[in-house]
Amino acid sequence: MLRLVWRALTLCGLLLVTPSLLAGELGLAPMFGGKAFDQPVFMLQPPGDGGTWFVVERGGKIYRLNADGSDQQLVLDLSEEVESRPMEAGLLGMAFHPRFAENGRVYLSYTRAGAPLTSVLARFRSHDGGMSIAPGSEQVLLEVKQPYRNHNGGHIAFGPDGYLYFGLGDGGSGGDPKGNAQNRDTLLGAILRLDVNRVSPYAVPPDNPFAKGKGRGEIYAYGLRNPWRWSFDRKTGQLWVGDVGQNRWEEVDRVGAGDNLGWNRWEGLHCYRGETCSAKGIVLPLAEYSHDKGCSITGGYVYRGSAIPSLRGQYLYGDFCTGRIWSLDTTKAGAEPRERLLSGKRIASFAEGRQGELYLLDFSSGRIFRLVAE
Repeated sequence: MLRLVWRALTLCGLLLVTPSLLAGELGLAPMFGGKAFDQPVFMLQPPGDGGTWFVVERGGKIYRLNADGSDQQLVLDLSEEVESRPMEAGLLGMAFHPRFAENGRVYLSYTRAGAPLTSVLARFRSHDGGMSIAPGSEQVLLEVKQPYRNHNGGHIAFGPDGYLYFGLGDGGSGGDPKGNAQNRDTLLGAILRLDVNRVSPYAVPPDNPFAKGKGRGEIYAYGLRNPWRWSFDRKTGQLWVGDVGQNRWEEVDRVGAGDNLGWNRWEGLHCYRGETCSAKGIVLPLAEYSHDKGCSITGGYVYRGSAIPSLRGQYLYGDFCTGRIWSLDTTKAGAEPRERLLSGKRIASFAEGRQGELYLLDFSSGRIFRLVAE
């Protein structure tokens, strides 16, 4: 996530905003009858089921709900196992296997207490179609030790290729003092691509960029500071990432295999150290915004729903601190972002439903909203 809450609170009053519509004509409609959760950080639906939602709380709990908010059930409680005291730690990611209805596999990403703090990727089983997730079924697939207690990343998702992707931050502190993001011999500061179908705990896909050397085979892309929420365009398969910046710039990246996204040489479209730096071998972001507009990007989704026709093909993303939401036209090279809504929410995450509609999770109030046309 994002930045420490007390840092956000000092952003020159940026948090003292009133929800308002901008030129984009977007609004927010409460979900689940206005139910509130405890620091929700992700929401998703299982494959093939458009009537059920799962809400992930940072503290370690996962709830299952019907679309109208009725029949809420606690399906898993990992509160005792998850370390959530650092602000950017906790239960951070969840993904269903594409064949969940057949194999019941659920994947979770969380931080575990210890010295040092450890990021964990684990597989669990549901034996009843998602009505519950068996806590004793955990199989740890990957552990990554964190040198500091922030920039944990933690988002996971299956790509259109059937592989599981796992995003990790640079290990924390400030400025990436250990140079992890540019070091292909560490998994930090990277998005990983794993084959969880063939062997246990996982295999490196043979077409991964460094599967044959010159870096860790798991790495799909690197040079990231803290990828907080990323997604695959359900139409094109392209990977869109929101990477949290250091002190001045937040960025939107479109990521391909083997890409070096530039951190800690670049912050957004700007040299991080010094007046000049080389862009050779660097894939620069498609969009950025300064800390005059916010302080911590939350990546979103390319809209492929039907309820808001004007948004189709637009990548929606927001800022945790100010609640601003922007769109970026994915069909036009060099398109400029358009500010759509000043929501007044602490946007911990967006979510995408089975029909392509988009949702917003408010970290502060714990409430969840659907994006609607006004």
